[in-house]
Amino acid sequence: MRQPEEKKSATDAQRRGLVLVYTGNGKGKTTASLGLALRAIGHGSRVFVLQFMKGPGNVYGEYMAAEKYLPMLTIVRSGRDDFVDKLNPAEEDVRLARQGLDLARKVISGGEYGLVILDEINVAVDYRLVALTDVVELLKARPSHVDVVLTGRYAAPEILEMADLVSEVNEVKHHYRKGVPARQGVEY
Repeated sequence: MRQPEEKKSATDAQRRGLVLVYTGNGKGKTTASLGLALRAIGHGSRVFVLQFMKGPGNVYGEYMAAEKYLPMLTIVRSGRDDFVDKLNPAEEDVRLARQGLDLARKVISGGEYGLVILDEINVAVDYRLVALTDVVELLKARPSHVDVVLTGRYAAPEILEMADLVSEVNEVKHHYRKGVPARQGVEY
């Protein structure tokens, strides 16, 4: 006779790490993940953000804020300052993205961060800078208490399937379409 399965307590469910995905063609995916980072830090969790396809020369507000005000937030960029050619990515783009994925693997498996954000990793997968199978394995191998966020357009169906939460950010209107250029503090 089969024994009934034990019901998990709310505490067990709260401790289980989640996979959260912010995808879609609208602006706000990275911003949403950084809001989540701020919330996690407020509850005493250390947060690691790995920004794929973003180079060291660009001045992102979140990076400056982390350095200046948020010692529990670490942000590392793993890309160049130039746009990546999807059809013919430079060897340097591939190398930096794979180097970033190796770092993500090390950080996630280390378990010292409660929240790890892989910013723009969905795009890095879509551009074939990193292999989808490697990302899936990374998520499967993570310690049970680590939450992982994946951002960027073009989230693969395999990622969406294994996610606990998927939010799609869709553009309804964007000031860029009216000729307003990217603004400091809004886009970067």
